[in-house]
Amino acid sequence: MTATETLTLTEIEDLAFRALVNAGTSEANARPLAVATAMTEADGVASHGLAYIPIYAQHVECGKVDGQAVPKLDTPRPAVVTVDGGTGFAHSSIDAGFEKLIPLAREMGVAVLAINNSYNCGVLGVHTQRLAQAGLLGIGFTNAPASIAPSGGAKPVLGTNPFSIAAPDAEGNAALLIDQSASTIAKSEVMKHAREGNPVPEGWVLDAEGQPTTDPEAGLKGSMVPSGGYKGVGIALTVELMAAAMTGATLGAVASPFSGTAGGPPKTGQFFIAIDPQATAGGLFQEKLSELIASFRDQDGARLPGDGRNQARIRAARDGVVVNAALLEKVRALL
Repeated sequence: MTATETLTLTEIEDLAFRALVNAGTSEANARPLAVATAMTEADGVASHGLAYIPIYAQHVECGKVDGQAVPKLDTPRPAVVTVDGGTGFAHSSIDAGFEKLIPLAREMGVAVLAINNSYNCGVLGVHTQRLAQAGLLGIGFTNAPASIAPSGGAKPVLGTNPFSIAAPDAEGNAALLIDQSASTIAKSEVMKHAREGNPVPEGWVLDAEGQPTTDPEAGLKGSMVPSGGYKGVGIALTVELMAAAMTGATLGAVASPFSGTAGGPPKTGQFFIAIDPQATAGGLFQEKLSELIASFRDQDGARLPGDGRNQARIRAARDGVVVNAALLEKVRALL
């Protein structure tokens, strides 16, 4: 039986923060990443939580991420915010951008945030959820190093490229949260299986020749299976347009990996759209959203996107988070 420990969310945040600072990250950059790590563990997305802290620390030490970077913010147009991440952690750039984006969206009705020269932003829904909590419809895109081949091809040219949409309720919560990658499964899940020496289910990955495989190592050398076939490729391409082309960030086809020490900073990007529902729907948004959600809730067994995370968050706040003991040992070794 796998050994585990139960940690509170505060303990997870503190552990991540101290490990990042000890690796050479400034406190200003470590804090938002540590907060997001705790939120990710609370949401039950363990593959993107504490498991990434040793990788982040390694990337600060080898120079793939500038742990001391200071994001540079600009507002080139009235409803446009841009941030140059300076090859630092995406979370600091997102924090800086949101400080300007949220009031702008409330004032203008809609505003956008374009981030380049950035890095892995972790779970995208963590960020769009914050926009929903501010009463805005949040839409986010982030590109990643190539791991999906085009339909009919075998060479990856697009990342798993997730997009996320979070809709606010009247109480300042994310009533609806869509957060999905363009691949059948997140690449981090394949990496997790590889670390643990376990095969992956059929339909997750292809080998370097484009053939199906259950070997995670072969899949990591090959490509991820796009969700829905060519439609998943279309989603990945859409996200690449938004997060890379629209921000001036590095395309996934030439970005260095988010794992390992090969290559310099990946310099990928994020793009967020924040919309004030009052500006587009008047007082009808909450009514329509409630009706939409009810159409799911009225069906026994039907699940609404975001339900699993909401339930996990409630359990985590009450009972803490169960964490693999071996992983904790790796993270604590960084202190």
